[in-house]
Amino acid sequence: MKVKDIVEALEQFAPLSIQEGWDNSGLCIGAPADEVHGVLLGFDCTPELIDEAVEKGCDMVVTHHPLIFHGLKRIQGGDPVTDAVIKAVRAGVAVYAAHTTADKVIAGVSGAMARRLGLSDIALMEDEGGYGLGAVGTLPHPMTGEEAIAYVKEKFGLKVVRASKPVARVEKVAMCGGAGGSEIGAARATGAQLYISGDISYHNFFTPEGFMVLDIGHFESEVDIVEILCKVIREKFPTFAVRISDNLGRSNPVRYY
Repeated sequence: MKVKDIVEALEQFAPLSIQEGWDNSGLCIGAPADEVHGVLLGFDCTPELIDEAVEKGCDMVVTHHPLIFHGLKRIQGGDPVTDAVIKAVRAGVAVYAAHTTADKVIAGVSGAMARRLGLSDIALMEDEGGYGLGAVGTLPHPMTGEEAIAYVKEKFGLKVVRASKPVARVEKVAMCGGAGGSEIGAARATGAQLYISGDISYHNFFTPEGFMVLDIGHFESEVDIVEILCKVIREKFPTFAVRISDNLGRSNPVRYY
């Protein structure tokens, strides 16, 4: 197996061409012709994930968030990004990320949120010719705002959420995984009464009548993509060594007290 074979499978699912202009999805470290004997999947490419890959005999890592977002002027170590780069290069571990590419397919991040909630009539929130950010769908039955909050917490296994003033009735729900504050206008345009995302800023909680926002956390809204990407590779190469990090559930850098 070669790196390019894994890349091809991932990009059939989420084409690199659809990523947002500011993003850095794709192959970050390694060459397409490099040999691969095992793939480890995680959420963020941390030094710990590279160590785990080496320990498990995996010479390729696939994550949702890119290891490198911006250009690096020097690689000296001492911070999580350059430490991970150094470890990966030294160990010969290829690194690939499916970030906004996986955000913009309905089978990806936001679609997974919708399916977790058991929504019907699921569609892209912003359809750009079959791809686009966010998803929208209908709840199994209408709920009050308070009931919808409890329902979301149950379905996502959450202890805490941040919410605006609950509305009287929720039937249609829009969502966008990750930091989705900039998509609130698009969510309202769908006619949804509830918008679910992460990293929503303070002023966005001042919502108009009949519309509410719910911040469930960045990691919490996107983590299902790791299992999805793993399934994509396994379905393409059913006998190949593909595994999810043992530490995935503990890899959220945000702590709640």
